[in-house]
Amino acid sequence: MNENAHTHARPASSPRGLRALSEFFRLEAAGGIMLIGAAVLAMIAANSPLSAAYDAFRDMPVQVRVGELDIAKPLLLWINDGLMAIFFLLVALEIKRESLSGQLASRDQLILPMVCAFAGVAVPALLFTAFNHDNAQAMRGWAVPTATDIAFALGVLALLGSRVPSGMKLLLSTIAVVDDLIAIIIIALFYSHGLSMVALAWAGAAIAGMFLLNRRGVRRLAPYLLLGVVLWVCVLKSGVHATLAGVVTGLMIPHVGRDNGIDDEVEHSPLESLEHALHPWVAYAILPLFAFVNAGLVLSGLSMDDMLSPLPMGVVIGLFVGKPVGIVAAALLMRALGWARFPDGMDLRAMLGLGVMCGIGFTMSLFIGSLAYRDPVLYEEAVLGVLLASLVSALLGYFWLRFTLPVRTQAGG
Repeated sequence: MNENAHTHARPASSPRGLRALSEFFRLEAAGGIMLIGAAVLAMIAANSPLSAAYDAFRDMPVQVRVGELDIAKPLLLWINDGLMAIFFLLVALEIKRESLSGQLASRDQLILPMVCAFAGVAVPALLFTAFNHDNAQAMRGWAVPTATDIAFALGVLALLGSRVPSGMKLLLSTIAVVDDLIAIIIIALFYSHGLSMVALAWAGAAIAGMFLLNRRGVRRLAPYLLLGVVLWVCVLKSGVHATLAGVVTGLMIPHVGRDNGIDDEVEHSPLESLEHALHPWVAYAILPLFAFVNAGLVLSGLSMDDMLSPLPMGVVIGLFVGKPVGIVAAALLMRALGWARFPDGMDLRAMLGLGVMCGIGFTMSLFIGSLAYRDPVLYEEAVLGVLLASLVSALLGYFWLRFTLPVRTQAGG
């Protein structure tokens, strides 16, 4: 895309870069706390006299019809296929910005989180497979324990206040961003079905239109977003998961100033403007709503045998054990080879705590579970595993870091 020509990356340490990073951490942490609250409310609603109203809310039919175009889905799927496309749009904007002018733009800064993220995806997937390799239906969810929930994790870190060094927040965030990128690729490759060539052709035309806008230097957001809506409808009808339309749209939004310099110090690029506009809506509305409609697990009738069955145990062990083992082993290997070092303020104990925090899977894990399992019983088992792993990882990670991180006089020190 044309951003790659005649551009320069703004140093992440510039005053504006530091302000943007601070705002990002603040929004993610506050959003993570709301995410936790929404999940708790969902559990209360699903296990109380409000359960019938909760189910009716999730199953509420919503229909949009324009001429021959007819989209009719329950509210749950409008949230999972529609609102989550906006979440994926934001994820794509963050990945593109970080790749062009942020932490992913520098090889030295990228190698540690990149290797840690890949190890943190591979080890959980292998552990899940070890528990479920003899069950083809359960194996559809092999990717459930592979992604870290950045908002939830930063929300827990926020409770530790000034103890947490800025390098730890930055490393966790970068690992989570790479995790999300890997998850997007996994969804595109493994969770598409019944492809419609006609719908895919129209989707290709919408993508070509956005590409031409980008090449011609169009900086207004409206044309990209209108084509993004068209793309979403086409992808929805194509058999590829509709949220991927948000990813493609985000990658097409320009990240250049009027002089073709990346992220001008005077004005925001179109990408940054959209990212700043979307971030509060995603953090404070879309993700909590997603958590509320997806985390309502009915606990009545659950036994210890249910919790110890292979599917939920594969998810729990994958997230709670696989994430820290993969991430910490990769970090130690990189340091031993002299290819990377731990961030300032982090030792092995802090790295272990970060690895445990990365076992908080929640949003992306629930989302992949909803794609993998059409059988309600299997989906509920996956949700049980995700909730247990995220809760245990959050609690152990919090108390481990509380007792191992020194008190700092300045936040982020």
